[in-house]
Amino acid sequence: MEGISCDRCNKSLLIDEDVRYQVHIVVQAAYDPMEITADDLKNSNPGSWAALIQQLEKLTEQEAQDQVHREFRFDLCPPCQKIYLATPLPGRSE
Repeated sequence: MEGISCDRCNKSLLIDEDVRYQVHIVVQAAYDPMEITADDLKNSNPGSWAALIQQLEKLTEQEAQDQVHREFRFDLCPPCQKIYLATPLPGRSE
C-alpha cells in the first residue's frame, strides 16, 4: 500500500490521510434487448457484413474496445472524495 496518492490532487494517502476512497467507473455500451426475426436474417446480405468489417478495420484495437467497454479506477483523499461526490460530471449542473 506504500506510495499510493490521490489521483486528483496527488496528496500521499495512508500517510497524510487516515482513509482513502476508491472510485470505480464502468463505461459500457447499453444495448436494448435485440430480437432477430426470420425477416432480419432473410434481408441480411454479405455486403452488409463486409461494410461492417471495413468500418472496424479503420479503428485501432483501443478505439474498438472503447466503443464497447472501458473501466477506470481512482484513489481519492477525503477532500477530493467530497468534491467528486458533489460534482461527478464536471461542467454539468445537477
